[in-house]
Amino acid sequence: MNPYWSPTVHTLIPYVPGEQPKLPNLVKLNTNENPYGPSPKALQAMAAEVGDNLRLYPDPDSSALKQAIARHHGVAAEQVFVGNGSDEVLAHVFLGLLKHGRPVLFPDITYSFYPVYCGLYEIDYRAVPLAADFTIRVDDYLGRENGGIIFPNPNAPTGCLLPLTEIERLAAGNRGSMVVIDEAYIDFGGTPIPSAVALVERHPNLLVVQTLSKSRSLAGLRVGFAIGQRALIEGLERVKNSFNSYPLDRLACVGATAAMDDVEHFERTRRAVMTSRESLAQDLGGLGFVVLPSAANFLFARHPDRDAAQLAQTLRERGIIVRHFRQPRIDQYLRITVGTDAQCAALTTALREILGK
Repeated sequence: MNPYWSPTVHTLIPYVPGEQPKLPNLVKLNTNENPYGPSPKALQAMAAEVGDNLRLYPDPDSSALKQAIARHHGVAAEQVFVGNGSDEVLAHVFLGLLKHGRPVLFPDITYSFYPVYCGLYEIDYRAVPLAADFTIRVDDYLGRENGGIIFPNPNAPTGCLLPLTEIERLAAGNRGSMVVIDEAYIDFGGTPIPSAVALVERHPNLLVVQTLSKSRSLAGLRVGFAIGQRALIEGLERVKNSFNSYPLDRLACVGATAAMDDVEHFERTRRAVMTSRESLAQDLGGLGFVVLPSAANFLFARHPDRDAAQLAQTLRERGIIVRHFRQPRIDQYLRITVGTDAQCAALTTALREILGK
């Protein structure tokens, strides 16, 4: 116990990100990174920005990026908030919109950063159990006192999608508190994309958070955003400008703006991931795996005759990394990122050999 730490630091249990191993020739299917590169237009925009202008601060409002996000989603730029990755956006959401002296509600199996934010900002929370099939039951969030509700849609690490009709019922049934939908993976949810942004105009208590890390292949750039009614965005801006007025650098601003505007690249790569996901799910099912229906760029699967931790270790010995969670209810599941078709084939070949199929 360090005597210079504050009492808050002593009680924190930090988030543990997915492993980023430094192994050669690795088939890396553990952190839900997009197997396809960013938009060439984004790369060109960032290359053009490298120069003498880097001595100058970036636009503190990231106006061009907000306008590009607004164009893509059909909202006003004043309804958009941007941050250094969706994790920073979520951190500001917890402090600015979810800290009300009442417990925040989120699923018992979900993004494990949520309880970390609660610890950091001293927010009480309640974990609401998922149904037996790992879906979210909206009725479990109705009629309960809360300081807000948050969950990913599709949920992580399960990949299960909650329909927009249910999200609308949730927002309408909790008008006295915030409902935050974390849509990190929503762009892989189908066509049309089932984003809750479509509901924002009707619900002043609804905020939608997204990221450019997944469907736009910019995990290394760190850009996230939120969309909501203007009053919510104003609250987030107050928090941001009390923390860091310049969260996005010049390269991030121009690269993310170009990526948002390159709809053709976005559509082609997200559809490729969805196609590969369905093929991989079918292949895993043929090997005896139970695979949850996924609307994300990953699959959540278990084999009824094999221990998940042992399977993950055996795959690792073959240079294939998947994610295993040592958590009640899901400790026999593997979360498998959808890679290229060649990476998926390497995985299924290895599993076939391991299982003796």
